[in-house]
Amino acid sequence: MSTGFSTLELIVAAILVVASAGLSLALKLGIHRSMLISAARMVVQLLIVGLLLRSIFAMTNPWITAGLVALMILAASYEVSARQQRKLAGAWNFIVSGAAVSASTLFVSLFALTSVAMTQDWTAPQVAIPIAGIVLGTSMNAASVGLTALMDGLVADRDAIEARLALGHSKRQAVQKLMQRAAHTGTINVINQMAGAGIITLPGIMSGQVLAGQDPLIAAQSQIFLMFLLGAVSTASIVIAITLALGRLTDERHRLRLDHLQGAVG
Repeated sequence: MSTGFSTLELIVAAILVVASAGLSLALKLGIHRSMLISAARMVVQLLIVGLLLRSIFAMTNPWITAGLVALMILAASYEVSARQQRKLAGAWNFIVSGAAVSASTLFVSLFALTSVAMTQDWTAPQVAIPIAGIVLGTSMNAASVGLTALMDGLVADRDAIEARLALGHSKRQAVQKLMQRAAHTGTINVINQMAGAGIITLPGIMSGQVLAGQDPLIAAQSQIFLMFLLGAVSTASIVIAITLALGRLTDERHRLRLDHLQGAVG
């Protein structure tokens, strides 16, 4: 069973994006420009990646595979860093973003790959790159959303946090509720995916395998395995990001250091 889409079918699907942008323009929602740019960027990126992966899959060189994964992690780290409206001063914004994305992605991806090693060659690019890519995307989104929530919350709740510190609370106690909000915000997407999988939606991996003619039960098992990975990597990513960011924005004397945050109100 062929699952490829013709050029005409892709054009028809693109009309939906153009229509959505038109609706945004008509209602003055302000998202039409970013939607069209993102859609165009996606098309170019995916076509380039498709051609690149075709060549890499043919070579089956583990070092090339590792190099590509490293480049993907570097790009994701930059994206997380660049998306923040309020950023840690200096190189710290990229350091925190990179540490959260790389550590969580590498740990969960290696765990996943060694788990599938019993049935497949885990060094094969056809196995390693898709797993690392899916895990990396979730890690990037969790870190980006969580850090945004954390930074915005620190600025908005500055007076309340400093009041708790003045009353003798430790820096951890003073920001505990903010940490909880940031963690919830960063992981809510994956939590919703897990809660709705099967009943509300058929997630991507399962849908793709079913369309390819795979046994639905086997496809369901593959999706369960993947969702466990995504739940783990989103949690790890946001915990690392929050911990490192708060470490920079507080000090050993239990003071709030928003002078280390670009764009914070003095």
